[in-house]
Amino acid sequence: MDLIIGSHVSFNSSEQLLGSVKETLGYGATTFMFYTGAPQNTVRVPINLELTKEALILMSENNIDIKNVVVHAPYIINLANSNNFDFNVRFLKEELSRVEALGVDKLVLHPGSHVNLGVDVGIKNIVDSLNMALDDDTKVTICLETMAGKGTELGKSFDEIKKIIDGVKLKDKIGVCMDTCHLNDAGYDLKDFDTILDEFDKIVGLKYLKVIHINDSKNLISTHKDRHENIGFGTIGFDTLINIIYNDRLKGIPKILETPYVEKYPPYKYEIEMIRNKKFNPNLKEDILK
Repeated sequence: MDLIIGSHVSFNSSEQLLGSVKETLGYGATTFMFYTGAPQNTVRVPINLELTKEALILMSENNIDIKNVVVHAPYIINLANSNNFDFNVRFLKEELSRVEALGVDKLVLHPGSHVNLGVDVGIKNIVDSLNMALDDDTKVTICLETMAGKGTELGKSFDEIKKIIDGVKLKDKIGVCMDTCHLNDAGYDLKDFDTILDEFDKIVGLKYLKVIHINDSKNLISTHKDRHENIGFGTIGFDTLINIIYNDRLKGIPKILETPYVEKYPPYKYEIEMIRNKKFNPNLKEDILK
């Protein structure tokens, strides 16, 4: 089975999902992730079913499985804070409907920041919001992302993720997205990733792991800063990330790059090539700028 590797791609109003697929193919990827609109606001264009149909045909012709495709929820949703409770639930439900209309079944969501309400209150707000947003007819799995712990972010430990899942009634509609940069910045040593998977399995359960964000980090372990770096150019390192990507226990789980652009150019084609070759290119950034 081919490696399920891809990156964040754009989703614009003119081509929507079809444009996302075309960009993905240009990177030599086998999956992709996108926002259905700007992550920091509520502006959304209606889903064009004709463009979606064309996109699905193009994916089928190029062996991209829609079940490996991921949508990222907008940052404007903050379930941990009760100030905009009704808005958060409503907008999350709308996003779930859009994701379903596109035929995607995974929505990655930042658990949110409690903004000085405290961890317990923040987790209760997340649980209450998820229980209101999810129902028996929901076809999309919400994948809670592991966070770096910047500010008052929740989801910075497997214990916090477990507490959220424990409170959700429809547990079959909840998953987890691990982010390598966030794990590093939260204090997890990725050099022994099997130990991390063992810990996750014991606390949360590996059955919940649905997506991996593959990012290097600009920061040392436990700094709680969340600054992504290109593959092999950060403190996690190329070999450690390769070992994670090719870990047998993660077979069948989509791996998504969210690494920074090199100046104004996306690095994904070059990074995916490095990952496939399992060989670090120290001149990656210079090659991108040529």
